[in-house]
Amino acid sequence: MADFNQQLIEDLRAHGGKATSGPFVGRPLLILTTTGAKSGTARSTPLVYSRHGDGYVIVASKGGADTHPDWYRNLLADPVATVEVDGQTFRARARVTDDQERRQLYDQHAAIHPGFHDYERKTDRVIPVIVLERDAAVAA
Repeated sequence: MADFNQQLIEDLRAHGGKATSGPFVGRPLLILTTTGAKSGTARSTPLVYSRHGDGYVIVASKGGADTHPDWYRNLLADPVATVEVDGQTFRARARVTDDQERRQLYDQHAAIHPGFHDYERKTDRVIPVIVLERDAAVAA
């Protein structure tokens, strides 16, 4: 999966944030770069997103696995991240949604990305929903 993700990241960066091959062509994607909670190393992950106002909604589904993805744990340790979307790069602050907002945004996200309905059925854990908001106080 690491090779696939790295190839997708390279494709996105080379084409203004648009995938040109593979299963993500035509889907809204961003690159999230977090700081490793244990290592302190920058970690980049391509993710599908949806919008909520000016924010970018991402879902810590990990394909319906019973554990949270590493990028989510990284955001809990340090909510400031770098986002690359549509050829733009900016610093963002991650906000984990509360139960009511999570449900609303998860359903909205799954309506655009239907596979997320399946992810929720595959696990007993509550899948977190995160809103990434531009952080004007942090330089990119």
